[in-house]
Amino acid sequence: MTLALNQVTTIFLAVALLVLGTLIVRKAGFLQKFCIPAPVVGGLLFAIIATILKSTGLVEISLDTSLQSLFMLTFFTTVGLGASFKLIKLGGKLLVIYWIACGFLALAQNVIGVSMASLFNIHPLIGMMAGAVSMEGGHGAAGAFGQTLEDMGIQSALSVGIAAATFGLVAGGLVGGPTVKYLISKYNLKPTETEEVVQNVEENVQPITSNTFFTQVLLITFCMAVGTYLGGLFSDATGFVLPGYVGAMFVAVIARNIVDKVNPNAIDMKSINLISDVTLGIFLSMALMSIKLWEVADLALPMLVIVFVQVVFIVLFGAFVLFRLLGKNYDAAVMVAGFTGHGLGATPNAMANMAAVTERFGPSRKAYLVVPIVGAFLIDVFAMPIIITTINLFK
Repeated sequence: MTLALNQVTTIFLAVALLVLGTLIVRKAGFLQKFCIPAPVVGGLLFAIIATILKSTGLVEISLDTSLQSLFMLTFFTTVGLGASFKLIKLGGKLLVIYWIACGFLALAQNVIGVSMASLFNIHPLIGMMAGAVSMEGGHGAAGAFGQTLEDMGIQSALSVGIAAATFGLVAGGLVGGPTVKYLISKYNLKPTETEEVVQNVEENVQPITSNTFFTQVLLITFCMAVGTYLGGLFSDATGFVLPGYVGAMFVAVIARNIVDKVNPNAIDMKSINLISDVTLGIFLSMALMSIKLWEVADLALPMLVIVFVQVVFIVLFGAFVLFRLLGKNYDAAVMVAGFTGHGLGATPNAMANMAAVTERFGPSRKAYLVVPIVGAFLIDVFAMPIIITTINLFK
């Protein structure tokens, strides 16, 4: 028997699973420790239940996820609107070095994923889904690009990406602290500041009003419309696959920096971040609840091996290369903790790693300035072109 849920019911279920996931994460210390997103918890729980129901022959649940692409498009547009290049000036030389290192990491992760895939005789783009897409990109990029690849006929791409992103999150939380502790102990590093100053760039204490909110909605939908249209024209003209959400994101980056010069107060990041959180939560919940776990069973071992190699690489690169490039001091060590966190998972993972280090060893204002800016916004300026190029090389 097949139980078909319509569009409205599917959205309701996605929101319900998001709320359920939030409640579970609040109660489970392990999930909080490793910053596992609430929609991942709720969505995976439903996917497991759906798999059991299907495998026992009781019922197969069919979902109408047609609106998932809209939430996904909106989320990536908000990411683009957060990428203000005036932030680079605030971070200075350290931010540029860290940013370039993140770009190199995205390239290396894709090389590792594609190379390892050839060893296991699986599609190179399945290997890429355990590369920069899920490692640096996290669950958001895994859900987006996984769906894009499945639309191109590459089966199980979404499931592999989501699973790899989840393992990456846990690994990022596990290895970040020990790596930095090794650096601090070996080089006898001490903080240069007496008290922690966590600088929240572009903090806006003004309340959100309907006028302010709809101004942001106007800008977001404009970037979505122009980005998807230009992306389609680009793909038709060149034959180069450019998903609509990537085009919208880069139009948003351009729009943000133009608006900053015309009217620096026009963009309200509190509203943008609120829209980002809501759309990402629903998009991820829908992506997770619709994955077919039975399709990923044969790819479990290759995926775990690839993720393990990714973890080893980022630890070695962070400890022996990035640490030196950033100045070989305490601030550099704390930034390595953040690099490990969002290089394998997400920015909250990075912040959790740095918080654990600074609570024990002392503050690092520079790390709290550089890591969130690059991890949350600027990283995609490098990562997205690398991912898109990889897709087009191996499609």
